[in-house]
Amino acid sequence: MKRDPSFVHEYLRMFSLPDQDGQTTLQLDQTTRCDTVCINGAEFCRYTNEFWTARQRQASRLQEISYRACFKPQLPRFFISLLTDPGEIVYDPFTGRGTTPLEAALLGRQVISNDINPLSRILTEPRLSLPVYEEIRARLYAIPDNPEVTSGIDLSMFYHPDTLRTLCSIREYLLDREKRGELDRTDAWIRMVATNRLSGHSPGFFSVYTLPPNQAVTPERQITINRDRNQIPPYRNVREIILKKSRSLLQGIDHKQRENLIRAADSSLFLTGDARHTPEIPDNTISLTVTSPPFLDIVQYATDNWLRCWFNGLDAEEIGKQITITRKLVDWEGVMRDVFRELFRITRPGGYVAFEVGEVRNGSVRLDEHVIPLGISAGFTCTAVIINQQDFTKTANIWGVNNMSGGTNTNRIVLFYKNPE
Repeated sequence: MKRDPSFVHEYLRMFSLPDQDGQTTLQLDQTTRCDTVCINGAEFCRYTNEFWTARQRQASRLQEISYRACFKPQLPRFFISLLTDPGEIVYDPFTGRGTTPLEAALLGRQVISNDINPLSRILTEPRLSLPVYEEIRARLYAIPDNPEVTSGIDLSMFYHPDTLRTLCSIREYLLDREKRGELDRTDAWIRMVATNRLSGHSPGFFSVYTLPPNQAVTPERQITINRDRNQIPPYRNVREIILKKSRSLLQGIDHKQRENLIRAADSSLFLTGDARHTPEIPDNTISLTVTSPPFLDIVQYATDNWLRCWFNGLDAEEIGKQITITRKLVDWEGVMRDVFRELFRITRPGGYVAFEVGEVRNGSVRLDEHVIPLGISAGFTCTAVIINQQDFTKTANIWGVNNMSGGTNTNRIVLFYKNPE
């Protein structure tokens, strides 16, 4: 299919969201609003509409892994479906929880994933190589509780002693299997699910009531929460919680999707490194990149993930030093400029980059207007700025932020194109 910029412009101008049974957030007669944004004296097309919704084509249960600052699966699905064919390569240099690679795999594309945080691969790769539920159950109950194993740090404010004993036993087993090079797809799946269930605000997690699972509070903060709520950590059945979450994640995967995942897993490339330097990816090979980079100092990734790092034997402090958290816009631009140069090298002629940014610092900084010159300086042309209207999120409500009046209130995607040579 021809997917040059003229096709994209026409598609966006004429776009109408399919009927969503009243789930749309805009008026039924809403059409794409077309205007331009002026950057350095040049005009660029900007399209605003509800191009996808949270419930549009209900996302796969496999996507239900919590991680801070991640976009919804409908965003990459929109661009993957529009701009690629089955078998082509989709890439995300800032993979996070794996939304883009998983969505690409489900749609029959090949995937390349990168993130400087090793937790990203731990959370993403197992969902391309699905074990059978019975295998998960048998493996979990084959791991004995070891009364001599310890956590190494005080986690009594989070876990009941018996819960912690089981959790540490599974942790020790997984770390040993990885050290021996014997970690298989069932072990990797158990590790992924357990990492996702470490702490949260419902009985579906291993911990006592705490903040949402995409951010682990400090032990000191948890002690305060326990005191304020007059709570002590209850016993949680670690194995059954893992099995319950596994059933949910595996639910609804049809034969075609499973085949697509198997093919993607066989050809996938998972990298853990700096997005500015990916020599493992050949020149001119990526058909589409869909990504969302770290936004200035909005999210403290390493701090949020200290508990997950403990479970996986990772050094959260060392990882934090490598992750791009910049307070000054000029520093952020410097990092992203190098990222775009690398993206231009690996993008095939006729390929695209969908770069999701947002309004930060209460709307005073619109990163899309800063990203356009960066992509152009790398050699891309800017096809358009695409703004998707959306309701505020549950997480925003928990944190006391109304996304329709503050914070990141829209998905803003800058779409770049690499002209054929």
